[in-house]
Amino acid sequence: MDPSLSPVSIHYAIKKETWRHTVVLSFQSLGVVYGRLSTTPLYAFGSIDPCHIKSGQQIYELFSFVFWTLTIIPLLKYAFIVFKADDNGEGGTFALYSLLCRRANVGLLPSDTSATEFMHQEEGTPSNVKVESRARRAIGRYKSSHYLLLLLALLGSCLIICDGIFTPALSVYSATSNLRRSLSKLAPRFTSSENARQSVDKYLKRFIPVPVACAILVCLFMLQRYGTNRIGVFFAPIVIVWLLFISGFGLYNIIHHPQILWAISPTYMFRFIKKIDITSLKLLSNIVLCIAGSEAMFADLGHFSKRSIKVTFIFLVYPALVLCYAGQAAFFSKHLGTSDDVAHLSESVTHRHLQHVFTILSLFASLVGSQATITASFSIINQCQALACFPRVKVIHTSDKVRGQVYVPDANWMLMILSLSILIGFRDISAIANATGLAIICGMLVTTCLMSLILALQWEKNGVSLSVLFLLFFGSIEALYLSSCFLNFTKGAWCIVVLSLIFMTIMVSWHYGTIKKYEFDVENRVTVDWLTDLSPGLGVSRVPGIGFIHTNIVTGIPSFFSHFITNLPAFHQVLILLSFKSLPMAYIPKNERYLIGRIGHKEYKIYRCIVRYGYRDHVRDVNDFEDQIISSIGEFVTREERHDESLIVQEGRMIILGTNGNALVPIVGGESCQQVTDIENQNPTHTKRKKVRFVLPESSPKMNSSVRKELQELVDARESGTAYFLGNSHLKVRKGSNLLKQFLVMAYDFLDRNCRETPIGLDIPHAALLEVGMVYTI
Repeated sequence: MDPSLSPVSIHYAIKKETWRHTVVLSFQSLGVVYGRLSTTPLYAFGSIDPCHIKSGQQIYELFSFVFWTLTIIPLLKYAFIVFKADDNGEGGTFALYSLLCRRANVGLLPSDTSATEFMHQEEGTPSNVKVESRARRAIGRYKSSHYLLLLLALLGSCLIICDGIFTPALSVYSATSNLRRSLSKLAPRFTSSENARQSVDKYLKRFIPVPVACAILVCLFMLQRYGTNRIGVFFAPIVIVWLLFISGFGLYNIIHHPQILWAISPTYMFRFIKKIDITSLKLLSNIVLCIAGSEAMFADLGHFSKRSIKVTFIFLVYPALVLCYAGQAAFFSKHLGTSDDVAHLSESVTHRHLQHVFTILSLFASLVGSQATITASFSIINQCQALACFPRVKVIHTSDKVRGQVYVPDANWMLMILSLSILIGFRDISAIANATGLAIICGMLVTTCLMSLILALQWEKNGVSLSVLFLLFFGSIEALYLSSCFLNFTKGAWCIVVLSLIFMTIMVSWHYGTIKKYEFDVENRVTVDWLTDLSPGLGVSRVPGIGFIHTNIVTGIPSFFSHFITNLPAFHQVLILLSFKSLPMAYIPKNERYLIGRIGHKEYKIYRCIVRYGYRDHVRDVNDFEDQIISSIGEFVTREERHDESLIVQEGRMIILGTNGNALVPIVGGESCQQVTDIENQNPTHTKRKKVRFVLPESSPKMNSSVRKELQELVDARESGTAYFLGNSHLKVRKGSNLLKQFLVMAYDFLDRNCRETPIGLDIPHAALLEVGMVYTI
């Protein structure tokens, strides 16, 4: 049985956040997280056809829905409840799923397998195991529930990615439509002919909204490579000015029409529901857009901090949005029927000159409004990839201070192409809004379901009751909006279903192929006895140097290496079986990152190293990775003599080590040319860095002579050079397999062959890399 990759307890040292740091992060979060929520007034009421409004009283009822939806969903549900379920500072659907994997043991990933027999050597680690609750036993008992939870997490991830496609198109298209209306109002100043004005308006409709929106979208996605920190600092002042502007005019309209304040009463909502019909129910699909960006608040949690995001929303974003919507609804109700554009936010800005200022501000604000979902998409793709649910793509960490700030170049260009395609294909703000609304509410329902399960597992006594109340209260509200969104299925919402199915197919097929490869490796692995006993018969020779064998299994010898030995009977003086294993948690502390063990007797000099990382860790691309492994093995050799011999003879018994060993003394000398990636231009460049050599510490009576000899052999092997063995395997379906299996394997094989990133995220020189090809028939 494979050893567990999760220690009983992992402790994280979380620095106390100062208020100064909170203010800085709050300022930056305005430019990234809250750009989406802040620009929802551009299209929430604006996407409503005034012909569907029966009276001004119905607008009051719709505002009551806006007020209470803003209060219940982003404020109560997310800021005060869901934020408490962060995974060590990380948010999103996969953060909730990782919590469930650890608390209910429902993980399906290869690295989630556990064995209670695993003995790890770590001082101060508690061994008390909490008694399982009934809810935990019920969830963990049925395998079908494990698959259901994974599909829920994948569905939520797909919806966030879809939101990152539609939101930029919707936000920017709304702003450029305002630009077209503003320019149309200037036409009478230059011509008095009605035909000329109509001709100008016709050309403006053709050449302004869509072409300008496409140009803005291209600029927006090109800015992503500069990282969250720079974008946040640049965009934050725009959001602040925008919020002050729209809240100021909202307050102005409230003063002139104070009756709108009565609509805060929930009786207006109940009055709307009491006389609801198909036409009025469809209006709710537009109202749900007022909470667009709430899910991104949670998904972007790792880019900032919980307190900074919560403080910014409660004290600035929420009151500004309430004032804006109240003022817009007041103006809309009093001027209903006067114009076809009366529902748009620009019309509630009554001052003529300030309308042009509003148009310019809305263009900049729409640029910012798309940032939250784009950033959330990067975070979700990074998490899915770390948990083997997304094809390999390059992930660039754009900040040394905040580990969660990432940029995914391939995903960025994919989002840009799809967003431009949606904009050019639909050319209709209502259709794009319908699709966006469906993505928003479906994503929130997924979060509600996962969060209700976490509540059931968190509190042993009242967890089930709290879980049911949470699910019924928030689920019923979101179900009402979901029904309204499905009424517009043929008017744009269908596109979300199609895109979600495509992304789900990619994720499920990649996860299926990864699992099947792992199972094949486990079933066809060989023991170290095969390697040592067969070597004399084959005439296997040991050559100087260190051989790193990359494998996904954590016991035994991978089948591709046995295939290599039978065809080329030679391997290195020192062998290190290297495995990278992701855990369903955000980060792994440096002092608990490596599991080091020995395979066979000491004279074989075969070691196993398991590198554990979280879905937010960035540990596989470090330049000195090889140095850390050698140092950790040296530390293992010295610590090994202090433990019982049974710990190291039996396969799977390992020691947890960090990166700060002192068994070998590193000496920096010489230079080596290494390929690194520049964050600014994303181009690989060659740079010279100091080469690290290792020497043994001065003679000490505490060090055994056999230990010193083994360390010296390790150092000599390092000086002779290193080589990396990598299995290049491909899946093949057995004859007679069902169509679903054939499709999933074909999809996985296509994605595997066309991945932009290598299976092992290290900059290995080509001269030191040896790939062994194999075909896995499943």
